[in-house]
Amino acid sequence: MSKTDDTKLIERCMHGDREAFEALLVEYEKPVFNAAFRMLNNRDDARDVTQTVFLKVFQNFAQFDPSRRFFSWIYRITLNESINWLGKENRLEPLLHETADEGKGPDEEVESARVSAEVQAALMTITTDYRTVVILKHFLGCSYVEISEILDVPEKTVKSRLYTARQQLKDALVGLN
Repeated sequence: MSKTDDTKLIERCMHGDREAFEALLVEYEKPVFNAAFRMLNNRDDARDVTQTVFLKVFQNFAQFDPSRRFFSWIYRITLNESINWLGKENRLEPLLHETADEGKGPDEEVESARVSAEVQAALMTITTDYRTVVILKHFLGCSYVEISEILDVPEKTVKSRLYTARQQLKDALVGLN
């Protein structure tokens, strides 16, 4: 969705248009859930955080700066809520692998599940600052500029954090094998 489309929907939401809010929910629910899941490593917790994010969005439309992208604003809320959740609960649970492609054979499924679990375990060993940039770049496909905007840090800081995060992930993955 474009910045203009989002801004129009937000204006409509601020005037009580529930259909506009539903359109935002449909557009951003899955990316918000995915970001929360990658931060928390737990589907139920990610669902709770996703609900909290949309509740906060609904309650705080007046605080949205229309000169910025809604995408950046909602992801920032998602990351903050995920970090808050980690601070409150601070629990790690094993990744449950659900196969998306039913065409895989048993060997491929086992290998895919193993790799997914190892990557998720390695992600959980690095700090939230580093985990955040990895998730935004590699799991959500954000550009350096978008990550910079979402995290409100200079683009050089994003690149530096991503470099360090990749090194730490490599070390963690080597340590798992």
